[in-house]
Amino acid sequence: MLYHLLQSGDAWLEQLGVYSLMQVLYQIEFRAFAAAIIAWLFVLLLGRPVINWLRARKIGDVPEFNREALNALMASKAATPTMGGVLIAGGIACSVLLLGDLTNRYIHMALLVLLWLSIVGGVDDWLKLTTAQRAPGSRDGFKPWEKLLFQLGIGFIAALFMWRLSGDNEAARSLVLPLQRTYMPHQEGLVLEPGVIVLNFWVFIGLIMLLVAGTSNAVNITDGLDGLAPGTMLIASLAVMLLCYIAGSPERAQYMLFPYVPGTSELMVVAGAMAGACLGFLWFNCQPASVYMGDTGSLSLGGLLAVIACAVRQEILLLIIGGVFFFELGSVVLQVGYFKLTGGKRIFRCAPIHHHFHLAGWQENKVVVRFWILGVMLAVGALVLLKLR
Repeated sequence: MLYHLLQSGDAWLEQLGVYSLMQVLYQIEFRAFAAAIIAWLFVLLLGRPVINWLRARKIGDVPEFNREALNALMASKAATPTMGGVLIAGGIACSVLLLGDLTNRYIHMALLVLLWLSIVGGVDDWLKLTTAQRAPGSRDGFKPWEKLLFQLGIGFIAALFMWRLSGDNEAARSLVLPLQRTYMPHQEGLVLEPGVIVLNFWVFIGLIMLLVAGTSNAVNITDGLDGLAPGTMLIASLAVMLLCYIAGSPERAQYMLFPYVPGTSELMVVAGAMAGACLGFLWFNCQPASVYMGDTGSLSLGGLLAVIACAVRQEILLLIIGGVFFFELGSVVLQVGYFKLTGGKRIFRCAPIHHHFHLAGWQENKVVVRFWILGVMLAVGALVLLKLR
């Protein structure tokens, strides 16, 4: 909105003598970091009123696990308000609407993903909580296949967006592998390196659908300890913001031998808003948490992270940058699979794996901070791979 007001009123602003101050909005770097600040302020200022509103309506979580020892550890969290993801989604939407280029199709896609998954997560949270209030011990929300269907559905729509926006740009449909160059030096500019894998329509669509659904669920599973999910998402958001900075510029993309995808630089604003919203949410979610994000926040954050990474053609780096999330998801898959195959044996004390370490005697803060450290190192490692081509 502010970006378009500047474009439409530049002559008027020039007459007032303030145009030189406002033209900083043309700089994508400024808008991205300003979006982080606005989203942070949005969550910080509205956090306490929203938490009080949720508490007044008894929208609180009652965590229950199959391990009595874990139930004892988590007993203090009973009745803590959940659905705090409305703060995160609201902060992101407010920042993007204020500072994003609202004519950009990638911005449209990001806002659609945010709205879709926030609603799905919100309805799921509401069903779980209202069911638990009516029948203690029950937590029936969406069935797993129903939630997955919604996630795959928005993944399909986002993938169609990206395919249509790619036009005849093969780099925007390529699969970038570690240590592989996308472009080769050529006097005519951007020329694809021989051996670059260009995906066909169905592989492109299927890959993005799986990543959107998988990342959304992975972040949801990670949201189990105070501060764990928002802190790790903050790190991942800053990393993908840098990827957008490179992918949206032909000069920087060519220098880094990185796919150039026109228009994706605007996704820096979305990634910045995600980082700011998560930072603001940490103010209330650090131990002892005053509120949890619930599916409302975790599903939308995971989906946005995936679509941004896919838009800049960095699906492999997404697996590294979001390694903590996929580590958590993998622990659940391994635990459930091994349990069924062996008739009741377990690999971990409890899954997701953050509960394994919690039950092993690690203090909750120690688990969270160590996972943050792991997230930082994975993000740094992924960025190092940008130069190793």
